[in-house]
Amino acid sequence: MKLYSIYSKEFRSYGEVLSTLDCSSLVKTLDNYCQIPEEVVYVPSVKELEDEAIFTTLQDNVYGGMPIQIGHCSGHNTKLNCLEYHIGSEVNVSSFPFILLLALSTDIEDNKLDTEKVKAFLVPSKVAVRVYETTLHYAPCNATENGFNVIIVLPKNTNTELPKIEKQSFNDSLLWARNKWLLSHPDSTEAHLGAYVGLVGNNIDLSKEELNEK
Repeated sequence: MKLYSIYSKEFRSYGEVLSTLDCSSLVKTLDNYCQIPEEVVYVPSVKELEDEAIFTTLQDNVYGGMPIQIGHCSGHNTKLNCLEYHIGSEVNVSSFPFILLLALSTDIEDNKLDTEKVKAFLVPSKVAVRVYETTLHYAPCNATENGFNVIIVLPKNTNTELPKIEKQSFNDSLLWARNKWLLSHPDSTEAHLGAYVGLVGNNIDLSKEELNEK
């Protein structure tokens, strides 16, 4: 499987590098706050992270004054399992490298997405990336045996408790949490819990792939 750089032209459709953001203090706070677990853990909002000075820069200059939250996703993972999207972009940054498995919303055909469309991108340490609203993504993957510890910035209340809504379209059946639409792979835990099975093909496992950096 090809492993693309976030500085490559391939990444331009999926997101952008936020080169002016200095997130060194933010990722240091996360590393002090969270010991990397063996399983994948996601916390939408963490006060210690939101108390960092860069919170104002992110809210005002990256999200244009919209309310945001800063949380983290931490653990060990090598599989795709699912893809999700939100209304609003997501910012990721970490003190050490990690891999994002990404696809485009335009890759969805007849409410299904072939995992052959998924591309892998290597995010270097302390480099902030914005993942566009139109980009499908899920939990980060290990770039090293140490796992990952990634800052997750999103519009406020994203990924919190599933709201009670009156379903009016097919997309409503993909809603898995607040502002979180999910396509699961049949092999995933989420599928067994009732998530819509929208991924076809192999459940990508980077531990079984030969990664060729591009």
